[in-house]
Amino acid sequence: MAFLSDTLSRVKPSPTIAVTTKAAELKAAGQDVIGLGAGEPDFDTPQNIKDAAKAAIDAGKTKYTAVDGLPDLKAAICAKFKRDNGLDYAPAQVTVGTGGKQVLYNALVATLNAGDEVVIPAPYWVSYPDMVLLAGGEPIIAEATADTAYKLTPEALEAAITPKTKWLIFNSPSNPTGAGYTWDELKALTDVLMRHPHVWIMSDDMYEHLVYDDFVFCTPAQVEPALYDRTLTVNGVSKAYAMTGWRIGYAAGPKEVIGAMRKIQSQSTSNPCSISQWAALEALNGPQDYIAENNKTFQRRRDLVVKMLNAAEGITCPVPEGAFYVYPSIAGCIGKTSAGGAKIENDEAFATALLEEKGVAVVFGAAFGTSPAFRVSYATSDDALREACTRIQDFCAGLK
Repeated sequence: MAFLSDTLSRVKPSPTIAVTTKAAELKAAGQDVIGLGAGEPDFDTPQNIKDAAKAAIDAGKTKYTAVDGLPDLKAAICAKFKRDNGLDYAPAQVTVGTGGKQVLYNALVATLNAGDEVVIPAPYWVSYPDMVLLAGGEPIIAEATADTAYKLTPEALEAAITPKTKWLIFNSPSNPTGAGYTWDELKALTDVLMRHPHVWIMSDDMYEHLVYDDFVFCTPAQVEPALYDRTLTVNGVSKAYAMTGWRIGYAAGPKEVIGAMRKIQSQSTSNPCSISQWAALEALNGPQDYIAENNKTFQRRRDLVVKMLNAAEGITCPVPEGAFYVYPSIAGCIGKTSAGGAKIENDEAFATALLEEKGVAVVFGAAFGTSPAFRVSYATSDDALREACTRIQDFCAGLK
C-alpha cells in the first residue's frame, strides 16, 4: 500500500508473538494445545509489589511523572547497580521506560544514522535486528554455533566489526538459548572491544537474576571498567519479579546518551505508567528472597526439559546457564517426513507440523537467526512441560 512508510517494509512482526497468538487461537477453537512460546514467568507478581501498587493508587499517585522516571525509582536503580554489579551511576545517568524493549529502541533511535552498523550475536532475541532497521541502522549478524554453546567467540566478534560499527548488542543470559557468559568468556570479548574505541556496548541484562547451578552473572562494564563510558546497561523488572505486564525497563549509561533517550521518550510516549513505577520501586527495594525460590523451580523445569528433549530422536539439547529457555538442535530431524505427511525441510516446517499434529507450540530457530533449532520456554507447569516433551518425543519417533 503506497500510503504506508517504506521503513515498514524493512521489518517483520514478532515471530514469538505470532506463535503465542496462533496457540491461543487454536485453544479457543477447542484444540488441546500446550504453548511453549511465551517468554514470561508463570508466577504471580509478589504480593508486596502488588500492595505497593494499590497503595500508590489509594495515595493518588496517578498523575504524570518525570518523563523518564520517578526520582525515587532512579535512586533505587542506582542502588541496584551498586549492590548487584559494583557499578556507580548518578540518577542523571538513568532512564526508565515502558519495558526493556522501549529502552533499547530509544537508545537505537537516539544514536543511529543511516549506514551505521550494529553487531548482533546469533541466536538473537527476535526484536534486535528489526529495531535496528526501524532506527535506520544495519544489523550485522555474528553467529555463535552449538559448538561454542551458542556463545559469541572473540574471533567472530572481531570479524564482525567494521569502521561503520556503532554498537554491539550483548545479551547474557540469552534469549533464546539461555547461554550465560562467565567472567573469563566476557573478558575475552571486552578485550576485543578495547581495541575498537568507536564501538559502544548495549548490554541487555534482563535475565540477570535467573541463573542456575554455580553460574555467576557479570556485565561488561563490571568486567572491563575502561568500557564504562561507552556502555549502556539495560535491565528491568519483567522477568525476575514476574512483572511482564507492568512494563518497566531501565538503563544506565553516559549522561549524553541518557539525555538523548529522554528527548526521544518526551516526544513519543512520555512517562511510563506511574503505578507501575511505584511497584517497580518496591520490587527493587523490597525483599529479594523469592527470586532464589523461583529459580529452584525454574532449574527443576530446565533439568526436566533438557533430559526429555535429549531422549527424543534427532534432537540435541544443551544445558543452559540461565533465563527460562532451551534451544535444542533438530539437525537429526531435517529431511524426514512426519507421521502426518509433513516434509521437515527446515525448523519452521518442524514447528508447524509439531503444532498441527501434536498441539505443541514452539518458536522455530530461523526466527532467532540460527537453524535448525527451536526455542522452548519452560516458564510453565511441570505437568505441562512433561506432557509437551512426551508429545515432542512421539512426534520425533514418527519421523521417517
